[in-house]
Amino acid sequence: MNTPRSPRTQVPAERPRWPVLLLLALGQTLVAQTTRVTGTVYDAATGETMPFVNVSFVDSRIGTSTDIDGAYVLDTYYPTDSIRVSSVGYRPATMAVKRDAVQVIDVRLAASTDELAELTITPTENSAFAILRRVVANKPVNNREKLAAYEYETYNKIEFDLNNITKDFTEKKLFKDFDFIFDYVDSTSEEKAFLPIFMTESLSDVYYRQNPKSRREIIKGTKVSGVENESIRQFMGDMYQNVNIYDNFLVVFGKNFVSPIADGGKGFYKYLLVDSNWVGNNWCYHIEFKPKRPQELAFTGHMWISDTSYAVKRVHATIAPGANLNFIQGFEVEQHYEEVDREVWMLTQDRLLVDLNVIRDTGEKNKNAVQGFYGRRTATYKDFTINKPRDGAFFAGADEVVVKVDPLSTGEDYWLTHRHVPLTKKESDIYHMVDTMKTIPRFRTYVDIVTTVVTGYYTKGKIDIGPYFTTYSFNPVEGNRFRIGARTSTNFSKRLEFEGHAAYGTKDGRFKFALGGQGFTSTKRREILGIYYKRDIEQLGQSVNAFRQDNILSSAFRRNPNTKLTLVEEFRVNLEREWFTGLSNTGMVRYRNLYPRGDLAYIRPGRPDQRPTYLSNIRTAEVSLNTRFAYREKYVSGDFRRLSLGTRYPAIELHAAVGLKGTFGSEYGYEKLVAHVYQRVQLGALGWMRLNAEAGQVWGDLPYPLLIVHSGNETFYLDDAAFNTMNFFEFISDRYAQLFVEHHFEGLFFNRIPLFRRLKWREVVTAKAVVGDLDAERHAPVMLLLPGMYELADGPFVEVSAGVENILKVLRVDGIWRLRYNDHPRTVPFALRLKLFLNF
Repeated sequence: MNTPRSPRTQVPAERPRWPVLLLLALGQTLVAQTTRVTGTVYDAATGETMPFVNVSFVDSRIGTSTDIDGAYVLDTYYPTDSIRVSSVGYRPATMAVKRDAVQVIDVRLAASTDELAELTITPTENSAFAILRRVVANKPVNNREKLAAYEYETYNKIEFDLNNITKDFTEKKLFKDFDFIFDYVDSTSEEKAFLPIFMTESLSDVYYRQNPKSRREIIKGTKVSGVENESIRQFMGDMYQNVNIYDNFLVVFGKNFVSPIADGGKGFYKYLLVDSNWVGNNWCYHIEFKPKRPQELAFTGHMWISDTSYAVKRVHATIAPGANLNFIQGFEVEQHYEEVDREVWMLTQDRLLVDLNVIRDTGEKNKNAVQGFYGRRTATYKDFTINKPRDGAFFAGADEVVVKVDPLSTGEDYWLTHRHVPLTKKESDIYHMVDTMKTIPRFRTYVDIVTTVVTGYYTKGKIDIGPYFTTYSFNPVEGNRFRIGARTSTNFSKRLEFEGHAAYGTKDGRFKFALGGQGFTSTKRREILGIYYKRDIEQLGQSVNAFRQDNILSSAFRRNPNTKLTLVEEFRVNLEREWFTGLSNTGMVRYRNLYPRGDLAYIRPGRPDQRPTYLSNIRTAEVSLNTRFAYREKYVSGDFRRLSLGTRYPAIELHAAVGLKGTFGSEYGYEKLVAHVYQRVQLGALGWMRLNAEAGQVWGDLPYPLLIVHSGNETFYLDDAAFNTMNFFEFISDRYAQLFVEHHFEGLFFNRIPLFRRLKWREVVTAKAVVGDLDAERHAPVMLLLPGMYELADGPFVEVSAGVENILKVLRVDGIWRLRYNDHPRTVPFALRLKLFLNF
């Protein structure tokens, strides 16, 4: 097919093809600058200057003509590697050009004596490919990251709707107390009928500087209906939601989708050039795209490409129906770009729609429909300032997003003058509707039920009762264990929290309990003081990710009897201080009494003429400081607890502790230092990888409970942070280093196998290793290791696994091989472990 083109169109020649995956993995790090070429064109025979000669970049529509004196000037962000000089009656000349440089190129043209021959042009490739090559070549120029600086104001509007609102649904008795909300159902749309239930607006100023690279967003106005959480405001702005089409991979729902203009896009997309026409003031090519293979993380849609700059003018994309993605029934994104300055293209409109439903629709409108959610985002951008960098003081501090909300932004008058786009009447009514719903008791009951399922606590006035999954459990030491716990709710205070629990074991006949509380000591920064006392059973050597000891699932899914328990009496005071987002310290003073239970015993050997001594307990007093740094980490915070949304940079943690011998009867002095590094790495089409590295050492003559007890797992449930074929207390060290590597291929191989493709299974592989040492001669006089406890004397402990995740969308199953120390009792060289996990 011939390329539709304007009168100036010239199809560029093809460049060599590189391996697709290598291009996508490496990407490009080019920084564009202006290329300026000047010179004079002469007649080679006479030496006279030549006016009105055509001078243009090869494989481009950027050109000019010489003036009356034969001089020319070419100045652009979009150069190629050479210029072509031509005039009727002369042989054309091609001269090499240095990109991103100022240069003078004089040209001498020789007269031509050749006759013109017949020229036949036959297309040899997809006509869209020539355009896409120029799009990719000009990405460093058209990407806004090339600029020395930019600023703009952005308006964001986010809305959530309950969809599939059928007549049967509206008549349910469940909603009899607030059936007025169905007056707000939009049933006129061609989409599924929906009920708006939440909306928020924000107004921000965004600033960018290239050198040194800095970003800052100042949120100056927010209006939220339905959410009462200060930290949520950080995510209502632009910084955490914007998708850059010029990136090779676009992270959507935590997955790496291949951009339709990725460097190696031809390896993942089919393209079709369908039209060319004016879009606004730009002559553009209209290109359709769709994935080459079902289940691949790629988009279906179309885009308009500006002809001279090869910048994206508009793009509309949806997720292909067969994409390996859970719970997403539909996804639609539309972006508009404008040339806001000379050769500077910026995003001016951004619209996003997500249809989320746990159960896939039947496809028949209003029949057997299951309610799901629409998530909508509309963003507009204006008031651009280009290449006027702010000074370093403006970007000082590590907080990328700063909330400086104008108090007037809670009122409607503020938004009437500041909104980029007026609200529709339906949108205006949402605020009133949601505020009314929150005052209805039955609605509060539904919210409480959902909160209980998610958090484990049931709120009753000023008290949260729970967590419910610890109410009953069992183990060989305590027998049947019954527990009741509670904490104060935010109805009591948002700055102070008290909590506690009581438990009883039918076999040991002992009551256990804990009491404590924490509160904010500063309003400017996150600074929390906590004081706690407890006397309860613990499992030492258990990872932080494992089920807690009194979780019913921990009791039910064990592979070995839980007989290595410790009764811990502990008093601690801790102070957490966040200096800025991502950097925090936690100082702690702790006194502990450890009492062995079950198969554990504290045995101190005597001299040859003495019998060993059985100790009833171990007393320690310790002061510690924990430092954690995660650059530009994002959180969703509750009043006291928060959930990390991660960062693309490594998270580093350093823990230092000192044992205070003689303090409150403490028997041991020691020093302990542990360093931990965690990073999640996005690898584009290859998936993503999780890396955990840790090393530490304890100095001092110590009993085994105070040494490094390596994390094992004696359940059938997969524990990401432990060795899943290692028993509790199996390996003990006083210095060690370990590395966990976990790679998720996200269906890279299964998506290419027809029978597996429909299952949407995903591949995952893991390798874990730890090397350690134990100075047995130093520690043995303090306390003997029990049978079944070992040092890593014969090299590292290693286990590897291969697994399948996303089975039925919620299940992961791993086959794990234990490669070393298989002669130990109660161990197996191969094991199966499973895990329940919800993931897009």
